[in-house]
Amino acid sequence: MKRSKGGFFNTLSGRFLLLTAAFVMLAEVLIFVPSIARFRADYLLLKLEKAQIASLALLASDQSISADLETELLKNAEVFNVVLRRDEVRQLVLSSPIPAPIYDTFDLRLAGPWELIRDAMGVLADPENRVVRVIGNPVQDAGLLIEITVETAPLRKAMVEYGLRILFLSALISVVTAFLLFLAVQRLLVGPIRRVVLHMQAYAEAPEDARRVIAPSAGVVELRVAEEALESMQVQLTGALRQKERLAQLGGAVAKISHDLRNILTTAQLVADRLEQSADPVTARAAPKLISSISRAVSLCESTLAFGKAEEPPPQLKRLPLRVLVDEVAEAEGLMGESTVTGLIDVPASLVIRADGEQLYRVLTNLLRNARQAIEATGQPGTIEIGGGEDEQDWWIRVGDTGPGLPPKAKEHLFSAFQGGARKGGTGLGLAIAAELVRGHGGRLDLARSDEDGTEFLIRLPKRLGMAEDA
Repeated sequence: MKRSKGGFFNTLSGRFLLLTAAFVMLAEVLIFVPSIARFRADYLLLKLEKAQIASLALLASDQSISADLETELLKNAEVFNVVLRRDEVRQLVLSSPIPAPIYDTFDLRLAGPWELIRDAMGVLADPENRVVRVIGNPVQDAGLLIEITVETAPLRKAMVEYGLRILFLSALISVVTAFLLFLAVQRLLVGPIRRVVLHMQAYAEAPEDARRVIAPSAGVVELRVAEEALESMQVQLTGALRQKERLAQLGGAVAKISHDLRNILTTAQLVADRLEQSADPVTARAAPKLISSISRAVSLCESTLAFGKAEEPPPQLKRLPLRVLVDEVAEAEGLMGESTVTGLIDVPASLVIRADGEQLYRVLTNLLRNARQAIEATGQPGTIEIGGGEDEQDWWIRVGDTGPGLPPKAKEHLFSAFQGGARKGGTGLGLAIAAELVRGHGGRLDLARSDEDGTEFLIRLPKRLGMAEDA
């Protein structure tokens, strides 16, 4: 058995592992973005809370603190200044020199989820240290608003550290999750699928061995259905192979018997020819019937031997003009000259089909010969019409006659060897071989009509080459 190349990640297990890791990471990224935005908001709210505590300390001392203490309070709060609005009065409580102009203002009171995400991504994307103003609500309703001025560098550093922790945790979760799912898929899917494949390989090595037929055991419903379908197919195929082997043995025996019987009948035919010259009137009258019966028996033996030896090669498909081929077959069957059976050909001279010329010649010969013999059996003149054309998917050929039509018994097994003979003494091999040759082209031979007005057969040959061309 050929093994596919590409390594572990070209297998079902490997691809599932990759997809699981990728989807878990994608889910973690979707979680990371709002979580980093929430971290930034909490970080700034904590700064506001520290600044509020520092300002309350100043207010409690009646604003009589030293410059060193004010600097220490701002340093502990990690802000440059604090503005507290109480009783509709906006008051600069704590202040220190700002190293740079204020770059932007963020009001946490009005920010929604999308604004928080946007601002957080903006901080991560900007490596410069900016000075920004942050506005929020004081805790415990200690005023109308509180406003601080801070640098973005410490905020960005804290966000990066937090993000790295989140990504590390996400990677760890994705690896563990992918591994657990990998084990689950191995047990629930890949293992049963591999078992089915191994059964198929073992069965292919010896399809006649009934012990190699799979016994359905999968717990997954879909795999169980597939195993049951495979079991049914293997049972049918094993039975068909056994039947084919028996038929092959029987066919070999029939061929040997037919060969010996043909030799015996040939001798009997020579003797019967001499009986026809007998002076005895009764013997002379019976001789033609005996000769006719022996001739039919010899013909049956020869047809059986020919059918048993037939190993039709695959058709060699080539472009060929259908009208030229039909004219050649009609002339060979005596439909173009003076005869009680007239041939009418309705095939465009420009119609070109793709087929094996030799095999299609044999198919048309069988159909025209059957039609001619059916008309001649009536003792009346008749017509055989051959038509041809095409549609979007197929080329088609019609062969119709004005004979008496097929008997009901012949229609039941029309294309079966030794069962579908349409005339008395016929073997039915002609139509069986013709149908087989047409199927080899990927087409079909059908009985379009058969009644008291005549019989018509329809050949359809596909224009597409098959599954390879579709792919």
